Amino acid sequence: MNVTRKQERLLKRALAEWEQEGALSADEHQRLAGSLKRVAMDWQRLSRYAFWTALACVIIAFGSLFADSELMERIIAFFSFSSVARIGLPAVLAVVFYLWGFSRQRRETQWHYSTEAILFLGVLFTAIALWQLGERLDNGSGHIAPLFLAGCAVYGLVGFFGRSGLVWLFFLLSLGNWFGAETGYMSGWGAYWLGMNYPVRFIFFGGALLALCWWLRTMLIKRNLYTTSKAMGLTYLFVALWIMSIFGNYDIDNWYGVTRAALLPWALLFAVAAIVCIYISLKTDDGMLRGFGLTFLAINLYTRYFEYFWDGMNKVIFFLILAASLAVIGRYAERIWHAGTQRASVD
Repeated sequence: MNVTRKQERLLKRALAEWEQEGALSADEHQRLAGSLKRVAMDWQRLSRYAFWTALACVIIAFGSLFADSELMERIIAFFSFSSVARIGLPAVLAVVFYLWGFSRQRRETQWHYSTEAILFLGVLFTAIALWQLGERLDNGSGHIAPLFLAGCAVYGLVGFFGRSGLVWLFFLLSLGNWFGAETGYMSGWGAYWLGMNYPVRFIFFGGALLALCWWLRTMLIKRNLYTTSKAMGLTYLFVALWIMSIFGNYDIDNWYGVTRAALLPWALLFAVAAIVCIYISLKTDDGMLRGFGLTFLAINLYTRYFEYFWDGMNKVIFFLILAASLAVIGRYAERIWHAGTQRASVD
């Protein structure tokens, strides 16, 4: 069995514990450990990182293209004879890349990351086509949400049927952009929609996305889209909670007169959400939930420190108090862990 160095270390530790508990004999332990073959290079991970870097370079190249005003003027002048060409050409290229990606996926299922890269190029040209379509249909109303919704439809269908987590990611990003643009348009681009500013709206949006992710988890797991969906739901939720802990449900004009005490409930809600996330991760051994919970709990603590204690408390004292509180939590968790280990050994 070919394994990476990390997998080999984990499996050998498990085999040693099973032998110690009597679940395996010494001969079985030796036979199973001997079947592990460490690979010198994790080629799968290298392939993933290489394609990710390549796609990032493509995005940077397009960004540099749009930043080059002289070159953009030449391109616009070349296509100035027809607005349909400016829309149709990238649309045709997007369809070509989608068809190529689907065909490659059916014929050569082992080439996963290269197929993802091809489908992503389709996403890129779809975005350009929608941008040009928006330029063509612009009547000054500022209602751009339908363009994001059209992108959602394309990216969602391609990501779902193509089992592409990368394209599905852009579907979820477009969905968030559509939600923000649509609610902004409905509110007349004011600060509030149904009494909620943007961060509050995205707290509900992220929560709804997580609820749908859980409800449709069986289908999403089959399409290899569950992890991406859950990560994006958590990102929307926690980033919105973080912004809420700083600004509350206030617009910029009123925020300057808000006291810190008025923002404290939002900071506590942010902390509770992170702690609940960590608690669930410990119950379910979910690494993603644990990562989000710990990361945003730390962000919350640092944000509160800069808000409340940066000028008034010595930095050494603050971090010593923080270290002591975390040590108490760690000691409590260690006691529970040892109690569980002793109970298992008795059983």
